Amino acid sequence: KETPSPLLGKDRADTVIIGGGCVGVSLAYHLAKAGLKDVVLLEKSELTAGSTWHAAGLTTYFHPGINLKKIHSYSIKLYEKLEEETGQAVGFHQPGSIRIASTPTRVDEFKYQMTRAGWHPTEQYLITPEKVQELFPLLNMDTVLAGLYNPGDGHIDPYSLTMALAAGARKYGAQINYPVQVTNLNSRSDGTWEVETPLGIIRAKRIVNAAGFWACDIGKMIGLQHPLVPVHHQYVVTSTIPEVKALKTELPVIRDLEGSYYLRQERDGLLFGPYESGEKMKLQDSWVTNGVPPGFGKELFESDLDRIMEHIEAAMEMVPVLKKADIVNTIAGPITYSPDILPMVGPHQGVRNYWVAIGFGYGIIHAGGIGKYLSDWILEGEPPFDLIELDPNRYGKWTTIEYTAAKARESYGFNNIVGYPKEERFAGRPTERTSGLYDLLKSKCSMGFHAGWEQPHWFYKPGDETGYKPSFRRTNWFDPVGREYKQVMGNVGVIDLSPFGKFKVKGTDSVKMLDHLFANVVPKVGSTNISHMLTPRGKVYAELTVSQLYPGEFMLVTGSGSELHDLRWIEEAVMRGRYKVEIENVTDKMGVLGVAGPYARQVLQKLTDEDLSDGSFKFLQSRHLKLSDIAVTAIRISYTGELGWELYHGKEDSIALYNAIMEAGQKEGIDNFGTYALNALRLEKGFRAWGAEMNCDTNPLEAGLECFIKLNKPADFTGKQALKQIKEKGLKRRLVYLTLETDNVDPEGNESVWHNGKVIGNTTSGSFSYSAQQSLAFAYVPTEFSKVGQKLEVELLGKNYPATIMQEPLVLTEPTRTRLQKKGESPKI
Repeated sequence: KETPSPLLGKDRADTVIIGGGCVGVSLAYHLAKAGLKDVVLLEKSELTAGSTWHAAGLTTYFHPGINLKKIHSYSIKLYEKLEEETGQAVGFHQPGSIRIASTPTRVDEFKYQMTRAGWHPTEQYLITPEKVQELFPLLNMDTVLAGLYNPGDGHIDPYSLTMALAAGARKYGAQINYPVQVTNLNSRSDGTWEVETPLGIIRAKRIVNAAGFWACDIGKMIGLQHPLVPVHHQYVVTSTIPEVKALKTELPVIRDLEGSYYLRQERDGLLFGPYESGEKMKLQDSWVTNGVPPGFGKELFESDLDRIMEHIEAAMEMVPVLKKADIVNTIAGPITYSPDILPMVGPHQGVRNYWVAIGFGYGIIHAGGIGKYLSDWILEGEPPFDLIELDPNRYGKWTTIEYTAAKARESYGFNNIVGYPKEERFAGRPTERTSGLYDLLKSKCSMGFHAGWEQPHWFYKPGDETGYKPSFRRTNWFDPVGREYKQVMGNVGVIDLSPFGKFKVKGTDSVKMLDHLFANVVPKVGSTNISHMLTPRGKVYAELTVSQLYPGEFMLVTGSGSELHDLRWIEEAVMRGRYKVEIENVTDKMGVLGVAGPYARQVLQKLTDEDLSDGSFKFLQSRHLKLSDIAVTAIRISYTGELGWELYHGKEDSIALYNAIMEAGQKEGIDNFGTYALNALRLEKGFRAWGAEMNCDTNPLEAGLECFIKLNKPADFTGKQALKQIKEKGLKRRLVYLTLETDNVDPEGNESVWHNGKVIGNTTSGSFSYSAQQSLAFAYVPTEFSKVGQKLEVELLGKNYPATIMQEPLVLTEPTRTRLQKKGESPKI
């Protein structure tokens, strides 16, 4: 048993970790092992108090997300050798695990997941019912159609795991102190922290909140409302079952997805844990409003078997030996949920040197990998790979307590729901973050959710099958999206782009600061360009459009999902370089309308006296003007690649501006279009998207972004030196542009790319090309397979489809077509 150390030991530290669950202890272990001196972990009661000690301890290589597979994989590899390294037993069992498909849709989902497994090193197989039965002989096979099998999966004892990590942390020099409660946090002007405890104050360079369901209380100390809510999770342990005892080998863990529970062997009995529906499950919302009761640490909630009865019955149906078993133990304990069940990991925007590792619904499998990931980020100044889906800055002031509770309820109930491409979930919507056009458009379209915003995906016409009907194959929006595509290519379309992240930057050092932050040159007054922020290693941290509106005054625009992710990076650069600049986040104040298509100029010209002709208002220029007496900042740019403008304006003017444009475009047959059509248009033009073709896993040269990267500009921008080295060494892989011969299915991104029976790469995004009438995708492949004309295959839903590398783009952009026409050449449309 651990002996408590209720001492501070020191009054200064590099990093103070708050919380001694498996995640906090793993971070202490990884930082200390990497050589960081002065790592101090403070735990208010004892190690594993909170959610860790009562966890079911499941470990799996499987995750539907691409990047989280790396976290899972690292955790399992670490747990396999931890006992040898620390001398502490961890109780790690690896009998494998099987997800069970008992509907044809579920079989499709498994095929969809398998195509995403091919380019990852972890073992995963789609297995037949016969193989399922061989591995788990106690199953009732009546409904089993297939299994998704991960051989290395299993379960670990959470208490022993945490103690082994703690032993390792101490061995490498970290201090783990408990019981020591953090009573207050003060940030100092130099960015350091004072961590107050009853035993005194520690000055720290950075703090990491890893406080589990106390994370909200820690956040409140510095004025942050972390969107987390504790959920009651129950699992049941049975007495000895003779049929289980008689087995020669341990049963694999099963996940019966339709029954919504997991089940594994526990000694000679079984343990199973269900996820109830959103209506039945229980939140501990009183903790959100009043804080966790003082003294709660290793307590449990009252169990409630009635609430999980239908799952118990489903389990008895699937594993008949359960019918005769006695329940000897029911565990009902708190687990913290974020709105989307994914944790929040990394530095927090708006507070210097405050990091979080909170919101773990599956802390045991994440602990090892997250400890390593965060430790690398803290020590290297950039994340080791992209995990934007865990960015704490994906939430903002729009995530109210009500929203968090509604989402946690939905996420818990949907734990085992089919995971479709383009998934939408509707609880808690809309938030307060609606554009000025939301009420006007909401009944006319299918809305998507983007960082709190509602944004039209596609619009309805009479005769369409309306509503959200997800599928692994082409579905009800396929034809309407084609119609909107034609609208933009042939006439003129309007799109609500208000969710864009928008920042105003000004001040004496603004030009100098942006020159160091971006790899492109700083645009002149009245001009706009596309610029990338790179990490020190030369990866693509972000892509923004930068416009210099007045001398030294800029507007920066990024995608909705990266608003605070990018803002934090910029703010950090300002602090580091001590630049005299002011940054204002105007995302919520400004609306944006995109107008695009061959008649865009004709329509807008009716609303202004400004000359919008090609000679006067060139591509990539920006200016202030009035449209129908409404002040707008107009930028001649369009992600459709067609003639178009983005019109930035006060949110309160959105309806008036939209109505004026629609009215003016009657003769030209103007209509709405949504983001699905926009995606098809940008792919045909070969436009890359941040988060797909480029992110912190890719460098801009392999992504084909050379024209935006000015290696010869005088400023030593972040990532410049690394990029020069990458260029000298030569690229190992390249982004290529593929057309595919498919049937009723289109690529989405992250599918395996095959050549000669081997997986050699992966797609990054895809869609149907309504111009070429075939599927299109971007993909990363080794340089030797990157020539135009190369034949490859792309795996979709368990089948390999022929693909060919094409000269990009499939459709030339409007500015290029115009330039060629002026030269007398006939451009391809």
